[in-house]
Amino acid sequence: MEKQIPGEPLPSREPTIRSSFGGEQSADGKNLVEQVEAILQERIRNGDQHARFTLGQFYFEEGLYKEAIVQFERLKDKDWQAMYQLGVMYYDGLGTKENHKLACEYMRKVATSDSQRAKHLIRAAQYNLGRAYFQGYGVAQSDAEAEKFWILSADDGNPEGSVRAMTMLGMFYSREDTKDLKKAFFWHSEACGAGSLESQGALGVMYEHGQGKRRDPTSAFECLKEASERGSVYAMGNLVAHYYNRKLYTKAADLAAKVSQYQPEDVQTIAAHTDCISGFIAKGIAMACFFYARCLHMGHGVRQNKEEAKTYYSKAFTFDPDMTAMLQNQMTHGRI
Repeated sequence: MEKQIPGEPLPSREPTIRSSFGGEQSADGKNLVEQVEAILQERIRNGDQHARFTLGQFYFEEGLYKEAIVQFERLKDKDWQAMYQLGVMYYDGLGTKENHKLACEYMRKVATSDSQRAKHLIRAAQYNLGRAYFQGYGVAQSDAEAEKFWILSADDGNPEGSVRAMTMLGMFYSREDTKDLKKAFFWHSEACGAGSLESQGALGVMYEHGQGKRRDPTSAFECLKEASERGSVYAMGNLVAHYYNRKLYTKAADLAAKVSQYQPEDVQTIAAHTDCISGFIAKGIAMACFFYARCLHMGHGVRQNKEEAKTYYSKAFTFDPDMTAMLQNQMTHGRI
């Protein structure tokens, strides 16, 4: 999971630069990039103090990272947002070689700033520092420092806190090395209340198995069903298990058949679309494949086909060997 954790993008209540320039497009055949460049360069020449950052951010949004980094480098000593974006770009190697140490230096400056102009960036920068400590990139790996920065970033679950930090705390306290399931449940609840799809799926699983909270099948179903409808593949896999274990075989087989059609190359696309961690997406698909194989093998909710079942057992292993081994063990002991 450590390598898959996404960073926190630049906090902004503004629309994308592309959309904000929708009304300034000319009809002379220029493409949008050229149009926006021309407009913003003119504003820069006229002394608009914010135009250079807007130009850099436009390049960033368009994936023109080398052009973006040039603009942000010019501004880093006088614009906190430019410094933040440089931290993001050096950490992820966007438009430049990865430089985790420099990225962390920039993020730390933002996170510890007392400037009013940096105030809206601080929680996000704290989250990113927590991520760096958790991954051990640019700083010495430290669970304690990761926890500290994520707690600061989450801000006790307040509206200004980072929802991503709340979700990560939920996951952090679910790990074997730092396990505290009551804290995990608390933080996933806070994140879910703030809109986190990842945490909604995780809460469904915790309710299902009585982790950090008394077992509650009704709440489990509600969380898993709603998270599935919102696009959580991890929730879908667990909803398949929920149906199967209650002998709702037709529902289990129908949902499992749909989810098991995903291919390995789909995982990153789903992650980008849903803002969920790819490893949990793979677990959800593995679960769906395994239970669909079981349905085919036993003729539960679908016409029996033992040969086809073998294909889906193998596909489950391809997505997540550990999850498949765990389910195989449960099947061997008669629990599936």
